[in-house]
Amino acid sequence: MAEKKVNTEELISIRHLRKSFGENKVLDDLNLTIHEGENVAIIGQSGIGKSVLIKCLVRLLEPNTGEIKIFNENVTQLSFEDLDKLRRRIGFLFQGGALYDSMTVRENLEFPLRRNIQGKTKEDIDELIYEALENVGLKGAINKLPNELSGGMKKRVALARTLILKPEIILYDEPTTGLDPITSKEISELIVKIQNQYNTTSIIITHDVTCVKIAANVIHVLRDGYISDSGTYEELVNKNDQWIQQFFT
Repeated sequence: MAEKKVNTEELISIRHLRKSFGENKVLDDLNLTIHEGENVAIIGQSGIGKSVLIKCLVRLLEPNTGEIKIFNENVTQLSFEDLDKLRRRIGFLFQGGALYDSMTVRENLEFPLRRNIQGKTKEDIDELIYEALENVGLKGAINKLPNELSGGMKKRVALARTLILKPEIILYDEPTTGLDPITSKEISELIVKIQNQYNTTSIIITHDVTCVKIAANVIHVLRDGYISDSGTYEELVNKNDQWIQQFFT
């Protein structure tokens, strides 16, 4: 399990968050605090709102009510321009990777650089691309297309693209889904490596117990729309609560 010492500074603060889709209440008075340098795992049953939560953080979905503060800014009250600036400091690893099929690995990594960073030379861009690919162990795949990559390689490329803007926060949506156990373990260890190398703060949405055990400093349990329990892996795996135990057996 990740044991990196974290700061006491609150980086993300969520208060009384609610999100519904019609009559379906997904998030209901959810409160959560995440400190700088933490790798946080959010676990819970399928369809309970884990991915909805992280999409609300960056307003890919609009909450109904509640307050979300990131870097001490109230996300729900930001203008589009200020929200865009905030999003540049946050990396989002989507569940399917969201690579552009018609672009090579190099072109996939160039895309966020050209969109968000002005005045970089070709040499500057190449250096950032090589660094990001080296961090995920895929420099040799730079000219390949996504359909030439395995599932694990696609995850690594997507992670390299997430890293290339040097985000302070990374949101991982099911980072090991669809991968074999060995590759899942490698991706989980890579999440820890990135935390240690870049001092990132991360939220990991996952059903993968091995990923939780390896990568998370703290685990929060989402139940009935709110955070019902929190603790380390050891604390929760030994908790006398049959509902929680189902996630660890």
